[in-house]
Amino acid sequence: MLKAGIIGLPNVGKSTLFNAVTRTHKAPAENYPFCTIEPNLGVVSVPDPRLDALAKVAKVDKQIPAAIEFVDIAGLVKGASKGEGLGNKFLSHIREVDALIEVVRCFEDPDIVHVTGSLDPVRDIEIVSTELILADLETVRKRLEKISRDVKRGDKHAVLEAHLLEQVQAHLDAGKPANTLGLPLSPEEKQIMRGFFLLTDKPVIFAANVKEGELAGAETHPQVNRVRDYARAHHACDTVALSAQLESDLADLAPEEAREYLKELGVAESGADRLIRSTYQLLGLRTFFTFNDKEVRAWTLRGGETASRAAGTVHTDFERGFIKAETVFWEDLVKAGSVGHARETGHYRIEGRDYVVRDGDVLLFRFAV
Repeated sequence: MLKAGIIGLPNVGKSTLFNAVTRTHKAPAENYPFCTIEPNLGVVSVPDPRLDALAKVAKVDKQIPAAIEFVDIAGLVKGASKGEGLGNKFLSHIREVDALIEVVRCFEDPDIVHVTGSLDPVRDIEIVSTELILADLETVRKRLEKISRDVKRGDKHAVLEAHLLEQVQAHLDAGKPANTLGLPLSPEEKQIMRGFFLLTDKPVIFAANVKEGELAGAETHPQVNRVRDYARAHHACDTVALSAQLESDLADLAPEEAREYLKELGVAESGADRLIRSTYQLLGLRTFFTFNDKEVRAWTLRGGETASRAAGTVHTDFERGFIKAETVFWEDLVKAGSVGHARETGHYRIEGRDYVVRDGDVLLFRFAV
């Protein structure tokens, strides 16, 4: 299961947000720096209204959503790349996740300590970015040093690796994260880049944390807009506005009560739900569905993967003995109202093992072992 790490400065709401999205109280969320030391892990269900629609067609009550893992990582401070705060331990925890959710404080509260002394979300982002970039520069420097002898003797792979490292180094030296390098890379070069395990090469999304009473107007919130504009310009990524404390409180309510409370606040949808879905997409994941007479289920697949790989996600025997996949797009099936009518109207197709599964496909696998 792919992991998304929640990062940011201390006391910005990381652990509170983690408790909200995992619907637990596993992570301590106290008003002091480093109340989180060891990472907290939780499996998060991905909200997907398509399950409700498909359950009605299948005439079943049980729904099993797709899931991803969230990791609450200790707060970073200025100097982390040199060992300040939790230093290398913090950076090693980031290295182990597949994507980053950076929580940025966008609210004033004299009762909650701000480690930098004042509210400035762009400055906070730059502190985190600088530490990750410095750590990556050290990684690049060590790697260049390690392969220097191979480069001198003309080893082709080492020469290619050094060329990539030098371009990455120049990009990082300019204060830019590796994931905005924008080089047209061959498959071999992409593989080499992945092998560098750079912290700033991970996909990122920003979570702008506001007060409960500010959530309804978050789209015009000046600090949220500063974060959104900066994220687009410097990280080429999106921002989700939410109230971590509100989301944590909502997690203790029944779904209907939570929806009613949000409605009273003038908020259409939970920010945590939007963040989970955005993170799922950030990880490059897609959803396909299966159902039987007991349940409808969402399955996770990486974008671009095939029907045979989807079959293997359900059961290894399905991939090993794959024959075909009966396929219908979820919306066509819902509009048809039943499997029989969808087949009669030509919406079902027979696809082979190399068919690239689309997000929203409903699949029925035929196999023999």
